[in-house]
Amino acid sequence: MSQKFIDFHAHIYPKKIAIKATQSVAKFYDINVAWNGLAEELIESGSKIGITDYVVLSVATKANQVESINNFLINECKKHSQFIGFATYHQDYENFEKEIERVTKAGLKGIKLHPDFQKFQVDDSKMDNFYAAVSERNLPILIHAGDSRFDFSGPKRIANVLDKHPNLKVIAAHFGGYSEWDSTLKYLVGRKVWFDTSSTTWKLPYEKANDIIKKHGAEFFLFGSDFPMWDHSDEWSRFNFFSFTEEEKKLVLYENAQKLLNLK
Repeated sequence: MSQKFIDFHAHIYPKKIAIKATQSVAKFYDINVAWNGLAEELIESGSKIGITDYVVLSVATKANQVESINNFLINECKKHSQFIGFATYHQDYENFEKEIERVTKAGLKGIKLHPDFQKFQVDDSKMDNFYAAVSERNLPILIHAGDSRFDFSGPKRIANVLDKHPNLKVIAAHFGGYSEWDSTLKYLVGRKVWFDTSSTTWKLPYEKANDIIKKHGAEFFLFGSDFPMWDHSDEWSRFNFFSFTEEEKKLVLYENAQKLLNLK
């Protein structure tokens, strides 16, 4: 294992809404959640497997939530040196240039979108100016990818974004397409796009997962837990069934993230 160990996909919420927010997500995916989504719980869960750093996220489901959620993430990153914040954005938020400038100056390192929660098609042309602004600043953008129940964030739509914005650094969560991994193989494998391992191991057969790994390459994978949906110990146990070699694990657990985020 590498000296550092990053969880590239972890959600945290303010204490007053944490239980409600977590239960809402659990209902959406019809799963039992492991934790309540508090920052202290994230550190407790991750410390059991040696996590040293966490990319922390939260999603605005309304445009008027963007600034307050980003303020929350900025403050949590100030309180916890092991946190690396990714700002939220909503497709109806108008002053995105100003907000991107503000949050990056405050230390946030990327952007998170969840088209299925936010109810927009990820390749909608109205997003092009936003993607261009993110790309110009060389910021990575973590996108919830795929869900066979909806048509917002499937691998083909993410491929369309990559076609229009080839320099955009996209992390397509959940092995590139939650519950749509055949489409991941068809549209995203072999492209310059990163996948995280979060919310995958409980549902994706290991044979298909290892096929995606082999064809896409370990240099484009990032370890993620999707906390508080899953406990780190359980995710780590399942992760070790993937076909990564020990050298490749170093890439997935830290080195890829280090390069993507320009960490020292």
